[in-house]
Amino acid sequence: MMQKFSLELTIQKEDIDDLNHVNNAVYVKWMNDVAKTHWTLLSKNHDLDDYIWVVSRHEIDYKSEAFFGDKITAKTWVGETRGVTSERFIEFYKNEVLLAKAKTIWVLLDAKSFRPVRIRENILKVLEPFK
Repeated sequence: MMQKFSLELTIQKEDIDDLNHVNNAVYVKWMNDVAKTHWTLLSKNHDLDDYIWVVSRHEIDYKSEAFFGDKITAKTWVGETRGVTSERFIEFYKNEVLLAKAKTIWVLLDAKSFRPVRIRENILKVLEPFK
């Protein structure tokens, strides 16, 4: 059974744009923060310091607005992972209302050379519960 990792966020004043709601660029920052937090948690008991992830593509659908002080829940899980890429899905909710949903394609790199490396079994095992 697929698990979803959740992270709670509170909208700060600096997250608000001229239209008085969360700026779209803030969602991109949150997507990175959620993915990084999740990966750090997943990989903490594994020797995976030789690898880093970089984004190659974001797709975001904005569904509803969020405002200063709102409490947001970000939920993420892993999609198809093969070759050098891995999909990650993230949904942002205020209570039960879907605010935005996103799909990001991440590329695995060697941490020293910054060249793409094939995602092998050691990483697949770490990601498996969230697929």
